[in-house]
This record gives sequence, structure tokens and C-alpha cells, in this order.
Amino acid sequence: MNIQAYLSFEGNCKDAFHFYQSIFGGRIINRQTYQDQIQDLPEHYRDKLQHAELVGDGFHIMGNDASPDANLTSGTKIQMSIDLDDKDKGKDIFDALVKDGKLLAAYQKTSWGEYYGRLTDKYGVHWMINAK
Repeated sequence: MNIQAYLSFEGNCKDAFHFYQSIFGGRIINRQTYQDQIQDLPEHYRDKLQHAELVGDGFHIMGNDASPDANLTSGTKIQMSIDLDDKDKGKDIFDALVKDGKLLAAYQKTSWGEYYGRLTDKYGVHWMINAK
């Protein structure tokens, strides 16, 4: 079994995936626009992504641009969690993700001995970074 989060965006999935690719590396695959699927959507939305995947060493993120009538709300019921063995790499990832986003908990050494931080990135996605 493999359980994955599927991220939905408000028309900026392509930008978000390029942002995540600049941080994590990997390849963007299976890009499909709404126009590819001949969906009955407003003209300005036809080039938006109906589906995309970012895959790399140890990760696989999927997402899309939600349809214009989806009324997405950035919530706190789910967070993306990254576990690393390198605290310095964790710091680099944290700093890159929080740029133009919102700091929720500074990346620092914790009482349980690991480094940890929480943030919401500029696309409204919540992240937790844990490193040893």
C-alpha cells in the first residue's frame, strides 16, 4: 500500500510544482491540462493543470488546479511532513519553503532531540520538517 497526499491549487499548480522542484529536485511528469481532457470550463482555465506529478528520490507529490467552482479553503487538517537524516538539509528546505510564506514554528532543536519547524508556504500548503 502507498498513501499519498494530492494537493489542489487555485490556478497556480504549475508555478507551485516548479517551486517544489527547485527545492526538492525531481521530475514533473504526467502533466495534463483541462484542455487535453476537453472539459467544459471557462476559456481562461483550459491551460490549467488537471493533473501533475513531481517525482524524485524518496518523494512523489501529485496535484492539480481545482476547477473554478471548487471554492478551496486552506485548512489545517493536513500537513505535508518531511523527515530527514541531515539537519542542515532540513534547514535549507525549511528556509526555501517559508520564503514568502508564513512561519508557524521556527526550525530549531527540540526537547525530543531532533530539529523541527512548521510553516505554510506561499501556496497555502502546510509543512512540517523533522531532521536528526
